Amino acid sequence: MSFSSQIQAVAYCRTPYKQKFGIPRQPGLVNAARGFVELQAPYNDIDTVRGLEQYSHLWLVFCFHENLAQGWKTTVRPPRLGGNEKLGVFATRSTFRPNGLGQSVVKLHKIHRRKGYLALEISGMDLLDGTPIIDIKPYIPFSDSIPDALGGIAHEAPKLTKVEFSQDAKQQLACYEGLEQYQQLEELIIGVLAQDPRPAYKRAKADPKVYQVALYDLDILWRVVKVAHAKNNDSVSEDTIIVQEIKTGISV
Repeated sequence: MSFSSQIQAVAYCRTPYKQKFGIPRQPGLVNAARGFVELQAPYNDIDTVRGLEQYSHLWLVFCFHENLAQGWKTTVRPPRLGGNEKLGVFATRSTFRPNGLGQSVVKLHKIHRRKGYLALEISGMDLLDGTPIIDIKPYIPFSDSIPDALGGIAHEAPKLTKVEFSQDAKQQLACYEGLEQYQQLEELIIGVLAQDPRPAYKRAKADPKVYQVALYDLDILWRVVKVAHAKNNDSVSEDTIIVQEIKTGISV
């Protein structure tokens, strides 16, 4: 059966994530991330969200718009498996899907309305800034949450990496913390970097590279160092992420 109806975006998501690198691999991992789902005409009618405020969370059905030109793949290499083993695309949440669609659960904070502008304030999203939203649905706890479900290779939350700030980065962070557009900036940086956004193969060996993650209009420069500490009477070395610098193109 062919599908002839044309799908169009009902909204666009505005988030701190300006590049794909650094976006959490699942929703709900970085709750300090705040954003907006901005509804587009003719869907920006207040009647379309009547009653939505009674729900704490939403399902967002969206399009992986920056991956569409690259097509889809029958198998992918999930980061959970170290990037070395393959699984079928339908056994993963890969962004390279036949129809380029994804879904995420986000927390709903408030509905904003002013002169033709209708937006849903959300948090915990894993979406690139400008992501087209295809549909919005309420999250229903009794049916959408299955406590005894099996999670396959992703049954447990990812292990977090310790994040520290250099003295320069601490001073730079203090310049932004009082500005409204950078609310919870420290928590956001820690939440994003603690996921260790690097490719899986980079984690098994020394990595001197300085990485960059774009959040809002800021460039966060960071690197990974090995830090030794005592564990069970032995000295073990574990990765620690050091934020070296926070740069911006605007005057603060």
